[in-house]
This record gives sequence, structure tokens and C-alpha cells, in this order.
Amino acid sequence: MLLSIFLALFLPCAGMSVVFVVYICLLWYAASHAPPDVVKPPVKKGLSTTELEKLPKVTGDKLVHGNECAVCLDEIGEDEPARMVPGCNHGFHLLCADTWLAKQPVCPVCRTKLGPEFFESSQQNPC
Repeated sequence: MLLSIFLALFLPCAGMSVVFVVYICLLWYAASHAPPDVVKPPVKKGLSTTELEKLPKVTGDKLVHGNECAVCLDEIGEDEPARMVPGCNHGFHLLCADTWLAKQPVCPVCRTKLGPEFFESSQQNPC
């Protein structure tokens, strides 16, 4: 009788201990043999410096759609350098436009995307 009570209490505890030790060993093995983390290179979203230089530069008096910079919300003076986005002709301060377009290649006002067709040289594009 005493032996059966001992076995009834000891065997479940011993069995659970064995399962726990096997689980800990499997966790250790998985952690030590895991593949190294692969770091993806950052994706370039904005325009490069050479692409920015190909965009038209004008002065504030030659802007088509008004002289308010939508990036900094300040007026563009008539003699201040400005950058005009091709395709939609929205104008911005030169520094504001370059900062914006270096991060994302879209017009800050109308979200016109600046695709590669705006940066092809005139020798490759005869039109």
C-alpha cells in the first residue's frame, strides 16, 4: 500500500521533470544553431544629388503656380532661387525642394511622382 502511494506521487513528478529537461535541451539547441539574422540594405526612396541637379532651377518671379513654398509655408522672393518640379510645375525654395525630394520623389503639393523619364539626358531622348 505504501509502495503504491509512493509510485502514484513519484512517477508523475519524475515524468514531468524528464519532459521539462528535454524541452530545455531543445530550446538550447534551437538557440545555438539558429541562422544569423539577415540585415536588409536600406531601400533608396528619394532622388540622388545628380538627379536633383537635373531638375529646373528658376527664380521666384518665374514660378507658374504662385510663390508660396508648400514645404516651409513661406513666400518665395522674386530674386530667390527656386526649384520647379517638372510635370506639374509647382515651385519651392531650392533648399526645401532638395530636402523633400531627397527623401521622397514626389511633389509635395500634388504627389506627382518623378520617374526616370525626367532625368534622361537630351542625347538619349530626341524629343
